[in-house]
Amino acid sequence: MKLKKFLLRYYPPGIILEYIRSNGQGESKYIDLLNLTPQTDVDALVDQILLEEPAISQSRKPQLRKLIIKLMEKLQTNKSQRFELFKTLKAHILPLTNCAFNKSGDKFITGSYDRTCKVWDTTTGQELHSLEGHKNVVYAIAFNNPYGDRVATGSFDRTAKLWDTNTGECLYTLRGHQKEIVCLNFDTNGFLFATGSMDQTASVWDVETGQQVCSFAGHTGEIVSIMFNTDGDKVLTGSFDFSSRIWDTRTGLCIRVLEGHAGEISNAQFDFSGDFVASGSIDHTCKLWDVGSGKCIETLRGHTNEVLDVAFNSTGTKLITASADTYARVYNVLTNACVGILVGHEGEISKVSFNPQGTKIITASNDRTCRIWDSESGECLQTLEGHTDEIFSCAFNYEGDTIITGSKDNTCRIWKDTA
Repeated sequence: MKLKKFLLRYYPPGIILEYIRSNGQGESKYIDLLNLTPQTDVDALVDQILLEEPAISQSRKPQLRKLIIKLMEKLQTNKSQRFELFKTLKAHILPLTNCAFNKSGDKFITGSYDRTCKVWDTTTGQELHSLEGHKNVVYAIAFNNPYGDRVATGSFDRTAKLWDTNTGECLYTLRGHQKEIVCLNFDTNGFLFATGSMDQTASVWDVETGQQVCSFAGHTGEIVSIMFNTDGDKVLTGSFDFSSRIWDTRTGLCIRVLEGHAGEISNAQFDFSGDFVASGSIDHTCKLWDVGSGKCIETLRGHTNEVLDVAFNSTGTKLITASADTYARVYNVLTNACVGILVGHEGEISKVSFNPQGTKIITASNDRTCRIWDSESGECLQTLEGHTDEIFSCAFNYEGDTIITGSKDNTCRIWKDTA
């Protein structure tokens, strides 16, 4: 095999090797650098990679070293980062349900009770397209990242639709669910997307053809969260039947049932490696699961009310939980220890996520504010104020320098780093 070129993946950090095989076929290999920090010994890491990857010759050492330094620089965020309100978008005539960025962050989408999904230009705040055609609430929305040229919408009208981001054209209407679609997600390659419904089933669809690839039946309660693993060969569903399930996308079979919670699941997430799952529940706990065995590794306690959201950082080393008790809690995944409690909100926290670098956390609350926190110290760095009703959706862009917040006040706000 001959090494053709290196490519970088910033979040989580990694290097992609592009090879040419002796038969002329191209092939890619990922070197995950999940433990990379700004303090990593670069030379020791370079020597280790050269030892483990015989296809990388010594002559490539200087180039490899430069790439690792670039990755380390990307992991650092400006300590004085300050977000200021850039635009308030009176996005819809009825409350929003969700908002999401494309990978590059130059566009984002909003869904609403007004039966539409809108595509926006992040730089200007201009509405690019209004995706109209659903006959009820547009509840679940997503881009097919990394490409961002398709948007999927899931509606209370029991259908999902696939749209062309550039033209606003509806490409397919996907039928099959018997009740409201409340969650959907694309795989990391943007080739497939999955829908979860109140009819207790989930489906996987082909982005290119709009055809159903497989359907998952087995839950006895509404499916409220759905996610592909990084490899795209498994789908994770979280349900009101107190369980989560892992499904094989190639066979359509359930391969793991994650049981043990004493209440409905609010959200379930794979970590980046796909080896672990975190599930948050109305029973006040979050559980960590081993995907290989299906066993519960740890029950993370401490919240005194419903756990409403859970999220891993991009490398899977930390986990954050958000609760109706007004607190968010940060856990070290390796030790299962609670390493931070985020105190300051005056109402329940419904949404939480890390920035791509993993250095900051954002929380959205029904106290009408979002807060930005230092993920190491737990210190509140900034409070984003101005919405006049509950904030239920918030997201960082891929660079971590822009935030969108969606509220029941019918507006979406764009916040930009001005530091």
